[in-house]
Amino acid sequence: MLLGATVPAAAAAAVRVLGLGDSLMAGHGLPPEDTLPVRLEARLKADGFAAKVINGGVSGDTTAGGLARLDWALGDKPRYVLVELGANDALRGLDPSEAYDNLDKILARLAAAKIGTLLIGMRAPANWGRQYQAAFDAIYPKLAAKYRVPLYPFLLAGVALDPKLNQSDGLHPNAAGVAIIVAHLAPVVERLIGGRAGAS
Repeated sequence: MLLGATVPAAAAAAVRVLGLGDSLMAGHGLPPEDTLPVRLEARLKADGFAAKVINGGVSGDTTAGGLARLDWALGDKPRYVLVELGANDALRGLDPSEAYDNLDKILARLAAAKIGTLLIGMRAPANWGRQYQAAFDAIYPKLAAKYRVPLYPFLLAGVALDPKLNQSDGLHPNAAGVAIIVAHLAPVVERLIGGRAGAS
């Protein structure tokens, strides 16, 4: 093999991918084998990517909580981080500017550490009004553009509000819902860890 030749992903040492998130990442209400990190890792491996997806989800976490535990979460020394935070800020009607600032600090820290990042967006519920929705929903594209990181616009695309794909609380996906999320998300993660993800 020539020096500098690219090693296929499947032959390389497993890369560590941290899922920094809330209950949607933690797998609230699901058996361990159906959580998003476990299902995503299985999909990546099936597609030929040697990856270890670390479950860094904490149920109930806000963007402030994610920021507070960021250094601890990075103790696993991930090569990539999937930032999935903000759902609880929106559910509680917290100030979108505070969520922006918290995510801004998280992304700045990851950029300084040269850690590959995927920003995963969330959408505000309608009950806080259109002004709140517009302000909150704008957080993710703004930050993705600022840090030139790929953006997955909405984690629950194709799953939200569908009773067949969610648990009885109507908020957390069931196993079928997770399967759909993984089907949509995996190709984006594969572009990230394969070095082919473009900036937003």
